[in-house]
Amino acid sequence: MARSTSGIDYQDVPRPVAALADEYPPNSHDPPHSHKRGQLAYAISGVLVLSTGDATYVVPPQRAVWVPRGVVHEARTRGRVSLRTLYLDDTVACELPQHCMTIEVSSLLRELIVEATRIPVEYEIDSRDGRVMALIVEEIRHARTAPLQVPMPGHAQLLKVCRAILKDPAQNDVLDDWAEAAGMCRRTFTRLFRRETGVTFATWRQNVRLMEAMSRLANGQSVTAVACDVGYSSPSAFTAMFRRAFGVPPTHYCPDPASH
Repeated sequence: MARSTSGIDYQDVPRPVAALADEYPPNSHDPPHSHKRGQLAYAISGVLVLSTGDATYVVPPQRAVWVPRGVVHEARTRGRVSLRTLYLDDTVACELPQHCMTIEVSSLLRELIVEATRIPVEYEIDSRDGRVMALIVEEIRHARTAPLQVPMPGHAQLLKVCRAILKDPAQNDVLDDWAEAAGMCRRTFTRLFRRETGVTFATWRQNVRLMEAMSRLANGQSVTAVACDVGYSSPSAFTAMFRRAFGVPPTHYCPDPASH
């Protein structure tokens, strides 16, 4: 089988793991769709934003997102993206979660994913190529999860508010303003928002800002510029919040010059 850049061509490959490599220009949009196989999407450069009906995930080069089979999702690119996608059939995906999640991509897993796209599509299972694919599955199973998503509400007015904040995370409208925009009193808004998303409005908006910051850092913006662009009063306040959330400084997500 010749290698293709269309995901549909990898759904019935008679192998446990199929690997696709593709390049996307800035601001590409892949409309809502689903796959017969589970999918691990990993951008070796650039930032992928993947959305389901339940949440939005920001995926910089240090992370990948797992999407179980049948889950409807759409994707957008932030800047130019070099995407590497693995499609796992049920024989190997059965031990992975049946919900979307982001995982940390170790140096080993990164190189294995890159290598997978060089291996013949119909590789010999009992061979070096087959063992590489099997090791990839083991690495995915044991990878640390990373909380890089924001849950989306089902309520129409709350969803409208969330989409407005996702579009411009830096805006500093207070909670009362957003409650009014949703046609609710403050108390109803906060109660309903937490019931719909599982988190408070303040936490949700902070997470959106951190995800937007991660995306901008991965695309080469400076810490100072990013802090301002996502609504923080100073780079130090932004750095402190980022480190509390992710355990690493913002510079951890800046591109590595050696990788270019």
